Amino acid sequence: MARPTFRYSRWDGTQVGFDLDADAIFDEITDDLLYHGDLNAALRRLMQQGFEDDQGNDVQGMRELMQRLRDARRERLENSNLGGVYDEIAEAIREVVDQERGALDRRLDEARESGDARQQELAEATTTEKHMHLDMLPSDLAGQVQSLSQYDFESSEAQQRFEELMDQLRQQLAQQYFDQMAGAMSNPDPAAMQRTKDMMAALNELLEKHQRDEDTPEDFQRFMDEYGDFFPENPENVEELLRAMAERMAQMQAMLNSMTPEQRAQLQGLAEQLLEDMDLNFLASQLGQNLQQMFPQLDWDKQYDFSGDNPMGFAEAAQMMAELGDLDQLENLMQSATQPGALAEADLDRARELLGDDAARSLEQLSKLAKQLEEAGLIQNKEGRLELTPRGLRRIGDNALDDLFSKLAKDKLGRHELSSTGIGHERTYETKAYEWGDPFNLHIGRTVRNAVSRAGSGTPVQLTPEDFEIERTETVVRSSTVLMLDLSLSMPMRDNFLPAKKVAMALHALISGQYPQDYLGLVGFSKVAHVLTPAQLPEVSWDYDYGTNMQHGLQLARQLLSRQSGTKQIIMITDGEPTAHFEPGMSQPYFNYPPVQETIDATVREVIRCTKDDIRINTFMLDATQYLKTFIERISRMNGGRAFFTTPETLGDYVLVDFVEHKRALRTNARR
Repeated sequence: MARPTFRYSRWDGTQVGFDLDADAIFDEITDDLLYHGDLNAALRRLMQQGFEDDQGNDVQGMRELMQRLRDARRERLENSNLGGVYDEIAEAIREVVDQERGALDRRLDEARESGDARQQELAEATTTEKHMHLDMLPSDLAGQVQSLSQYDFESSEAQQRFEELMDQLRQQLAQQYFDQMAGAMSNPDPAAMQRTKDMMAALNELLEKHQRDEDTPEDFQRFMDEYGDFFPENPENVEELLRAMAERMAQMQAMLNSMTPEQRAQLQGLAEQLLEDMDLNFLASQLGQNLQQMFPQLDWDKQYDFSGDNPMGFAEAAQMMAELGDLDQLENLMQSATQPGALAEADLDRARELLGDDAARSLEQLSKLAKQLEEAGLIQNKEGRLELTPRGLRRIGDNALDDLFSKLAKDKLGRHELSSTGIGHERTYETKAYEWGDPFNLHIGRTVRNAVSRAGSGTPVQLTPEDFEIERTETVVRSSTVLMLDLSLSMPMRDNFLPAKKVAMALHALISGQYPQDYLGLVGFSKVAHVLTPAQLPEVSWDYDYGTNMQHGLQLARQLLSRQSGTKQIIMITDGEPTAHFEPGMSQPYFNYPPVQETIDATVREVIRCTKDDIRINTFMLDATQYLKTFIERISRMNGGRAFFTTPETLGDYVLVDFVEHKRALRTNARR
C-alpha cells in the first residue's frame, strides 16, 4: 500500500485549522464541574460563554452568537421597509399605462396627418374610449390588474410588458407559497395547471390522513411516485415535505402581517387576481389551513417591525422574509439546545451567509464538544445523559493536581527520592554487588555479564558469588488517609468550596498515581456526613443546609480506617466550628448556632476514639474564626495532629506539601 503524502504550505488565512483538542475542552470545564458538580450543566455553560481553543482562536459562545443574530435581524429591519412591494408593482403598471397612452397618441397623430377624415374619426373615437378606460383604472392594484387583463392594448410592446410583469409576479407569489410548484402554477398550459391541482388535492388528502394517524409509508411512496417531480429536494417522509412547505407559507404570512392594512389588502387582492383559478385558490387555502393546524409552533401571527428608509421590491422582500425566517429558526434552535450535539442540526452554510464565517465556525466547534469528549473516552452518554468515564475522572484529578503543583516552588517537592535502599516492593532499576544478608533479587543479565568478563567467553558460563549482582529496591511504607470535606452551605458562600474540592481531586490523583499502595477514603460532611466514592467526587456539590457535623464525619472516617493497615490519618478541610451532632438513639442530628457544649463534647469524644485507634487528625481551616481556632488547637493537642490556618489560595500548597512530606518522613523512619 502506498504511503500517504503530506504537503505543507505557508499559512495564508484560508486553510482549515486543527480540530479542537478534547483535553483542552475538558480543561475548560474542570473548575465549573468541580464547583457545581454537574457535567451536563458545565458543558451548557461552556456553550454559553465560549472559550479559546488550543490554537488561540476565539470560539464564540451562544450568548455572543445570539447577540450577533439579533444585531443582524435589527440591521435588516432598521434599513428596509415593505412599502416597496406595493410601490414597485404600482410603478411597473404606471409605466405600462404610460407606454400604452403614448401609443394611442401616436396613432391619433398619424390619423390626423393622413388627411383621411374617416380614419381620423375612427382613431379619435378609439383613442378617446381607451384613454377613458385607462383614466378609470381602479386605485387598487388588484383592480388595475383585472381591468388591464380585459383591456385591448393598442401597443403590442405595452401588452407584452404587462404580460411579462404578470407572469413574473405570478411566479414570485407562487414561489413564496409553493417553491418548486411555482413553475407549474405560473405555467399557462391547462394540462400543467390541472396536474398541479391534482397534486395539491392528493397532498391535502395525504396531510389529512396523516393528521388522523391513518397514513402509511405506502401512501407517501405512491404520492411521490406520481408527483415526486414537484419536489426535487426528495423528502424522505411526509413530515419533511409538509414542514418545509409550512415554513415557506409562514414566512409569506409574516410578510403580510408586517404590512400596513392597505398594503396587505393590495397584495392579497393581487394574489387572487394572479392565481385566479378558483379550484387552485381553494386548494391552496385548504393546504394553508391544514399546515397551520399541523405546525402551530411556527407562529403564524408573527410580524416584523420594518422601520428603514429603503423600500424593497417584491423579490427583495421575499428574500428578506426568507432571511428573517432562517434567523428566527436558527435562534430557536440555539435557545432550545441543551447539549452541544443539538447544534449539529444547524445549517452551517446558511449560518455563514447570515452571520459570517466566524459565527459558522464557532457553531460547528460548539456542536462537536460532547462528541469529541466521548471519542476521547472522557465522557459517555447513558440514556441521554452525559457522565464521566473513569478516564475522565482521572483527568479531572490530574488537572487539579497540575494546577496546584504549578503554584509550588520546584525545590519544595522534587521527585521525593529516598537516599536509603533496602527490602521493599518498588524497583529502582539500579543494581549493586551482592552482600551477605541482602535479599537475593538476582539481576541475571548483569550477573552473567560479570562472569563472562571475569572468565572470558565460552560455555558453560561458570558463576561464582563475586559475580552476583542484585536489584536495588526502595523501601515502601503504606499509609491510609481519609479526607473529610466540609460540604456545608458556608463553604460556597465564602468562596471556599472550589479550592477545597480541587484539593480533594488532586489528592486522589496524587495517591492513585504516585502511591497506588496507599488508601484514600472520602467523607463529605455538613449537617450529616456520608461516605463518598472517587467516582462520585467530581459531581459532589455542597448541601443546601446549615450545620457542620464533625462528630459524624470523624465517626465515618474512623470506621473506614478501621479496615485499613499502615499509618492512619484524617485530613479535615473546614471553615466552621462544629454546630451539629448525633446523640445515642437520635435519628436526626441536633443543630444549634452558636454551638452548644453538647455538640463540642460529642465531637471531642470522637476525637478521643480516633486517638485511641492511633489515627492522626490534621485540620486545614479556611477563614477561621477565633472560636474555630481555639477548638481546633484543643483537639490537635489531644490527638497529636496538626492544625493549619490557611486561605483558599494556599490550601492546596499546604495539603499536598504536608502529605508528601509526611510520606517522606514515614519512609525515612522505616529505614532507621
